[in-house]
Amino acid sequence: MSETPPSLLGLTTYLMSKTGKTARGRLAARLAERGLRLWHMAVLSALADFGPHVQRELASRLGIDRSDIVKIVDDLAVAGFVDRARDVDDRRRVTVTLAPAGREVLSELQAEALAVQKELLAPLNRREQDQLAALLRRVHAHACT
Repeated sequence: MSETPPSLLGLTTYLMSKTGKTARGRLAARLAERGLRLWHMAVLSALADFGPHVQRELASRLGIDRSDIVKIVDDLAVAGFVDRARDVDDRRRVTVTLAPAGREVLSELQAEALAVQKELLAPLNRREQDQLAALLRRVHAHACT
């Protein structure tokens, strides 16, 4: 049995990292049961939230390498979750749009994510969960500027 050194438990950054790794692993395992990865969910979420995107702009928005976005979008297109269309004026530009099946599966993936969240946050009451979420949004906004 491993025991975390108390000096590490005093570091919020350590706790955030370990908790995030646990959350990511649990969600990734649930997505893998559907043959999907976290990047698939991220692309579907971006298309649902922001609308159709040119593939390379989608990669930039999500911080995905351009070569990786091609495989992710290919996976989603083969599954029928997104539609792709080449720009008639510039054949290099591919616009990606969320398909109805993609919207449906995204709803299911969000339910999976909420289930993982519920498991991880079980020790906290509703007010504490809301407070934690608000604080993390502030830290995230600061860290991403």
